[in-house]
Amino acid sequence: MIDKQPHEEAAMAAVLPLLGEIVAEIGMDKPLSAYTRAEVLTLIEVVVTAYQNALLRFTSQEGCPF
Repeated sequence: MIDKQPHEEAAMAAVLPLLGEIVAEIGMDKPLSAYTRAEVLTLIEVVVTAYQNALLRFTSQEGCPF
């Protein structure tokens, strides 16, 4: 992401706890290359959903520019 805005950086940071939870659930010692398709899709879903939700929270506090 080029020229991240403060609310985008905050949304990325807000994803970290949920990312940690899903990685711990899958297995901390399991390399990403060994994840199943379902595990990768779950990881993507968790991260994207958490990012979008956090971004909505942060932009609604600041006011959406569009």
